[in-house]
Amino acid sequence: MSAHVSTLALSHFRSHRRTRLSFDGRIVAIHGPNGAGKTNLLEAVSLLSPGRGMRRAAAEEIIRRPETIGWRIAAELPGHEIELRAEPGQPRTTRIDGKAQPQVALARLLRVLWLVPSMDRLWLEGAEGRRRFLDRMTLSFLPDHGDGVLRYEKAMRDRNRLLRDGVRDPHWYGALEHQMAQAGAAITTRRLDALARLEAAQEDGPFPAAALTLADEGTPATEEALRDALATSRPRDMAAGRTLVGPHRADMLGLYAAKGMEARLCSTGEQKALLISLVLANARALRAETGAAPILLLDEVAAHLDADRRAALYAELTALGGQCFLTGTGPELFEGLDAHRLRVTEAAGESQVDEAA
Repeated sequence: MSAHVSTLALSHFRSHRRTRLSFDGRIVAIHGPNGAGKTNLLEAVSLLSPGRGMRRAAAEEIIRRPETIGWRIAAELPGHEIELRAEPGQPRTTRIDGKAQPQVALARLLRVLWLVPSMDRLWLEGAEGRRRFLDRMTLSFLPDHGDGVLRYEKAMRDRNRLLRDGVRDPHWYGALEHQMAQAGAAITTRRLDALARLEAAQEDGPFPAAALTLADEGTPATEEALRDALATSRPRDMAAGRTLVGPHRADMLGLYAAKGMEARLCSTGEQKALLISLVLANARALRAETGAAPILLLDEVAAHLDADRRAALYAELTALGGQCFLTGTGPELFEGLDAHRLRVTEAAGESQVDEAA
């Protein structure tokens, strides 16, 4: 049985003052006007995985206004309970089965993938967004990946501080570069592992296969070579005031495989179809490896598909057999889909959620 959220309770979470919902593991189709609070429900589910969720919002930004009394998410899964809280001016806290836990522990309970409108320009904008997309996919396969990225980034921030302060003593750099090389080599290995798993899970069908490669700008793949490269790069890095070599400089390049065309040169519709293809491949690979499909959050995806591709997407989601949350402005977007249907409306700045026929 795929892991799923059976109940979700929100308190003072964005537009939801108090919302409590129950689910049975099926696809959830949520409709309502723009601004009613549909995406806020998906964001709450996304926060049940490590990180800052699908909007990458700080805890303070999520607090409902004007009350500003802090927010709470409580979720029940088969055999587990999760509680997330954030008080004004305080970081988010995580409790699993009543005990305080680090965020990374969430990845061992649920795998959550998402596709949101802000990702539509993934192939056109800077490398940072594509790295984040790749790292989310990597984290879904390898939960320890998130800790490795955090260790690398912390050591890099400390090294960048030395560079900006003009420190030249090699002993100060040696320990930090050792940490960066150790974590950085593991990051590259895990990213390549994830790309291989995605490639194996790609299928020919209504959503075109995407061939992905990791462009590393010459970053050495081994720990020793990366440590040497960091040491050699110190003068150049000091002039720039930041670290110019390492996996934080990598990029994920995509290709529409059947056409041999770079994703950045494809039409808007083709770019969207490539993203959907990757999310579905990620889900198929996870189901094959773990025996459980991940939770999928697909925000306003159906509205951008024609009727045939919409039907194909629903067939894929049904075949996966996992829990999926879909949003759209009208119920007609989910015609023919066997789903738990919800309607979200808004009045006086507060979201209301009702069962829909």
